[in-house]
Parts: sequence; structure tokens; C-alpha cells
Amino acid sequence: MGSDILLGLMVAFVFGALMLGFPVAFTLAGASILFGLMGWWFDVFQLSFFAVLPNRISGLMANQVLIAIPLFIFMGVMLERSRVAEELLETMGMLFGRLRGGLGISVAIVGAMLAASTGIVGATVVTMGLVALPTMLRRGYDPKLATGIIAASGTLGQIIPPSIILVVLGDQISIAYQEAQRKLGNWSPDPVSVGDLFAGALIPGLVLVGLYILYILIVCWFRPSAGPPITEVDAQNAGHLGQRLVHALLAPAVLIVSVLGSILSGIATPTEAAALGALGATMLGGYRANTERKWAVLLACAGLVILIFLVTQVDMRVTREIGTALERASIWAAVLACIAVAYGFAVCLWRVFRNGTLAEVNRQTIRITSMVFAIIICAQLFSLVFLGLGGDEIVTSILTSLPGGTFGAVFTVMLVIFVLGFFLDVLEISFVVVPIVAPVLLGMELNPVWLGVMIAVNLQTSYLTPPFGFALFYLRGVTPVEVSTGTIYKGVAPFVVIQLSMLGILALFPGLATWLPGVIFGP
Repeated sequence: MGSDILLGLMVAFVFGALMLGFPVAFTLAGASILFGLMGWWFDVFQLSFFAVLPNRISGLMANQVLIAIPLFIFMGVMLERSRVAEELLETMGMLFGRLRGGLGISVAIVGAMLAASTGIVGATVVTMGLVALPTMLRRGYDPKLATGIIAASGTLGQIIPPSIILVVLGDQISIAYQEAQRKLGNWSPDPVSVGDLFAGALIPGLVLVGLYILYILIVCWFRPSAGPPITEVDAQNAGHLGQRLVHALLAPAVLIVSVLGSILSGIATPTEAAALGALGATMLGGYRANTERKWAVLLACAGLVILIFLVTQVDMRVTREIGTALERASIWAAVLACIAVAYGFAVCLWRVFRNGTLAEVNRQTIRITSMVFAIIICAQLFSLVFLGLGGDEIVTSILTSLPGGTFGAVFTVMLVIFVLGFFLDVLEISFVVVPIVAPVLLGMELNPVWLGVMIAVNLQTSYLTPPFGFALFYLRGVTPVEVSTGTIYKGVAPFVVIQLSMLGILALFPGLATWLPGVIFGP
């Protein structure tokens, strides 16, 4: 049996097992070992490829970028448990409620804010489904429009940074780009970082939010009954809207700016920013656990502001010879600020521990992180067997022989990813498909950031496409019985079209993904 036949059988076996619901990690590992041994039996595979696996796992464990994954997960789960979403939805509903489709616009904006703070699709969809959907249905919204905007807004966490998928794709694209450049004879290529992908995805993510809002406005303009405004009485009952708006938006906005701003400005790496986000989310959770005694949290926030100011304005290295009185005073001020932050963090940590939030957040973080890293490790084994059977050469020959050249190759890969999204999860596609096709596409001298953002937008559709769209499952679980599954499917269909349109916009205007990274990090 030839290596090409064996390779085709292995890929078909993996996708078939995943579609039947077998665990991703065990499917990848089992198929790799089984077909690796079969390849050795037919003398088309060398068992020495298996010996490389420990080195690859060691390299993964030493990869500091991947440390950001559990930290971002912790941050997202902690914010979800802090009931940030409920307050944002209620306040935004009061702000935009008098407009046609105002509640839908509120859901889209809150979805974008939650995407930039939590990034967890399931938690966002369930929360907005529980809080916003009953209100929208009670106000006379078309169930198709209501369910569609909730499901679509919940998936924004996949494209608006910081996103776990963007971290994973950033690592995968970086490895693929280096491999492609080495094949082209460039042994010192410019690195592609997760920060580049964060910056590249920011504008397309905001454009996507704008397209959602535009669709809602158009639908409600031509069909006012689909999204009626709230009554004048409801608007009057909203009292103290400005005060509530500040209270609801201030903390999440500061956290978003701190995490994203520190990455995009180059002050912190994604891992360091994720640690800052986890700390900030814990402090926000502790603050909301006891809003009457908030001085400790405010003291810690003041300490953080002082630290950020001192680090950016003064040379804080204590190992050098300190000359001026200003530098000595700054270092002592920094020490006192660190004590204030540590004290406030300890108080918040105790509060979330005492009310049980910390234990639940830790359990969920460990569960999700274990799943992600198990898939990462087993995907390495699959990649080794795939390469050992000559899969990279087969994929290269297929993509380079397609009609249309580079456009034909990119279109085919995007079509395959979109179709696979009907049946597979984004992590499965990221770890199985992207390492196979990305080196070939990047060898055609495509911009790696643009390709990564294109894949991220495409992967976002997998949450909305039946039969295995996870956002549909999440929303179905909290939707009233009178709203049928067919209604949900019809509601998300226009938003899938919008997301595919976003792919076309990115293809026509690649600068949407490449301009901001070039401005921030240079060409």
C-alpha cells in the first residue's frame, strides 16, 4: 500500500471519528499511532519520526506564548461569573432602546465588549440568551432576528482580541511562516507574533460588528415590527442612565484597554497582558462581591496606575547605580504601589474564595486548559505521522496545481475550512488543518497576518453552521420552548452570509488586516 493511499485513509479516519463524536485528542493520537505502524509495516514510514515527539512536547511546554491560554481563560470565566454581561445588557438596552432595533444594537455592542473582555463563546451566548432574549421577545421582536443577533454576537469572541483562537492561530501561523520562509531560502525571516494577529484582527472585528448593526437597522427600517422601540414610559423608568452607564462600562473598558493596549503598545507580551487581565478580572470579581467596602480595590487600582506611570516615565532598574533623588523616590513609590496592589488583590482573592467563585473559576479553567493542551500535544503526533507519510508534498502539489494560482489555492482552502466548520470545532480545524495548509499558502508569499485573520473569520462561522454549530446548541438550551430550532437556524443564516461577506471584504481590502500591525509594529 502506497503512502498516498495510507495518508488519505488516515485523514478520512480522523474526520470520520470526529464527526461521530469521539474525543479530539484521543482520535488524533490513536489514528497517528495506528497508521504510523501500518506505514512502517508497508515500509512507507520510519518509526524514527515518533522519536521526535518528546522534543516537540518539550518545545511546546517552553513556549511562553501558550501560557497566555489558561490566563485568558481564567480572565474570561472570572468576568462571566462577575455578572458583567447582565449589567452591560440592561444599561445598553436603556441607552438604545428608543431606536428601532435598539435592543438588537445593544446586544451587538455588548457582544463586542464581552468578546474583548471574556472571549468565551458559550458563556456569552448563554448569558445574553438568558438576559436579553426574554426581553426582546416580550417587546415584540421577531424571534428569528432576536436569536440570530444573540448567536452571532456571541461568536465575536473568536475574532475580536484577546481571543484564545487568535493565540492558537498566532502560534501556528508563526511556525508555518518560518517553515515557508526557510523553503524559500530565507533563514532569518521577520517573526510573526500573537500581537501582530491581535492588531490585524481588531479592525475586521469592529467592521463585522458594524455590519451586524447595519443589518439590524436595515431589517427594522423595512420591517418596523421586527424590532420595535421600547415605549416612552420604559425610557422614563430608566432614571440615572448616565450614572449607570459609567458604572457598567468603566471597569470592563479599563480592563480591555489595559490588556489590549499593553499588547499593542509593546509594553507587555500577550502572556504578560493575560496575567494583567487575570489580575484585573479577579479584582473586579472581588469588588462586585462586596461593593460596600470598595476602598481596598480602589487603593489597588490607584497603585496599578502609579506603577504604569512610573514604568513608562522613569528608569526603574534597581541593579544599576541610582543617581538622582527623583529615581530613588520613584523606586520607593513603586514599592508602596506594589504593596497597595498586593493588598487589594489579596482582599479580592479572599472575597471570591469565600463566596465560591474562585473554586468554580479554577475548575472551569483547568478543564478547558487541559482539553486545549491535550489537543495540542496529540496534534503534534498527527503532524509527525502526516509529514512522515509525505503529506506536505502531496498538499503542496495539490494546491499549487489548482487553476487560478494563489487565488485558487486560497479560495479552495477557505472553502474547505468553511465546510469542515459544519462538522468540526474551531480547535480541531486549527490544530489539524491549519498546520497542513498554512506553510503551502505562505510559501506563495502571502501576508501571514492577513492569512491568519482570514482563517479566524472563516472559523467564526463554524459556531453558527448546523448541524454542529456550538452557538446554536448553547442558545437552544436557554431559548423558550415556543421558539423552534428551525427559527434559530433561519435567524443565524443572514449572519453567516455577513461573515462570509467579511471574508470577501478582507480579500478585496487586505489592508484592513495589515495596516494596523504595520503602524504599531512597523513593516
